[in-house]
Amino acid sequence: MCRYINHAPQTKDVFLKIPSDLSCSGKEKWKNIKIDKCIAPIVEALQKGGIDMRGSCCGHGKGPGEINLQDGRTIKIIEDGHR
Repeated sequence: MCRYINHAPQTKDVFLKIPSDLSCSGKEKWKNIKIDKCIAPIVEALQKGGIDMRGSCCGHGKGPGEINLQDGRTIKIIEDGHR
């Protein structure tokens, strides 16, 4: 999915909820997090829709991207033609 394979990763700041078990303070908090630019719109839309996440990666051209949801499910992001 990532078009920046040979360059430094491109990121975008997205305001996300950090679950308490991933927070240094042990409390849920909101924070701007650097997200791979090519999947940032999807991550942002999920957060705005109330879907909590634990992490994400676009795959950086080495495989499918994924967004790990708080409830244990994973959304796979597969570029058209790479099924």
